[in-house]
Amino acid sequence: MNEVKSTSDVKRALEAKNLDPSGLARIGVRPPLGEYIQQLWQRRHFIWYDSRHRASTQNSRMHLGNVWLFLRPLIDAAFYFVIFGLVLKIGRGMENYPAFLIIGILLYRSTATSITSGTSLLRSNKAMIKAFTFPRASIPISAVLQATMTAVFTIMVMCFAIMVIPPFALPQISWVLVIPIFLIQTVLNLGLMLITARIGFHVPDMANVLGVVSRFLMYGSGVMFPIERFVDNETALSIVTLNPLYQIIDMMRTVLLDGQVPDLRAWTISIVSAVGILVIGFIYFWRAEESYGRELG
Repeated sequence: MNEVKSTSDVKRALEAKNLDPSGLARIGVRPPLGEYIQQLWQRRHFIWYDSRHRASTQNSRMHLGNVWLFLRPLIDAAFYFVIFGLVLKIGRGMENYPAFLIIGILLYRSTATSITSGTSLLRSNKAMIKAFTFPRASIPISAVLQATMTAVFTIMVMCFAIMVIPPFALPQISWVLVIPIFLIQTVLNLGLMLITARIGFHVPDMANVLGVVSRFLMYGSGVMFPIERFVDNETALSIVTLNPLYQIIDMMRTVLLDGQVPDLRAWTISIVSAVGILVIGFIYFWRAEESYGRELG
């Protein structure tokens, strides 16, 4: 009540001086959804610059610098290949298990990072949130754009690796579909980060829970082994295939290894799920807009 009263007093004081108070608005109040989207669009240049700057400087303090953009995905893929390919021999009977594993690990890593890093995203930017008034969704959008720029190098490493590691996957015309599949995953990652950013802000302990969830996602997305080998129940297998990350990984393997276009069902599930999660995540994040700055005060 005191805030409303003081605002009214300010407006009356302005009117007494023949000044127009119509442009005044309370700070920290959640704007309508349409206006919120408009505010984000108005700040698109800042979001783009911020994400590009962070992407170019994220490894600046390391001796190898941005070489790690190429080394890190290769090390990840090599580690899992030693464990699951050489030690556990899960790839027995598969034509090109190294490529199968590389695609699965690198695509999973992108989405898992969006889930786990989102939990601490707002609190790690609390200085900016407390100092400036802006739509807070700018922060996860910028973070996903930064990750997407980095992921471009990951995709390049992935394609190069499967070409040079026996039994060699040679480029085919179907490889152009890597681009739309990559964009679908980016949409999915943004939706997930918007959700986990709000959850992690209000309940920091959820960071540990979501870390476990991302592990379940890895085993439920066919990252390291073909799920149909280990799941005989058709109902359970049908449920697994509704997982958008499973479809995205499977589509990428179909394009890169089989040289084929994924079927309509795969495109439908992945696109509808990614867009649906983005819409739900955006609205979920927006509904708590006015709490982000207040709880950090």
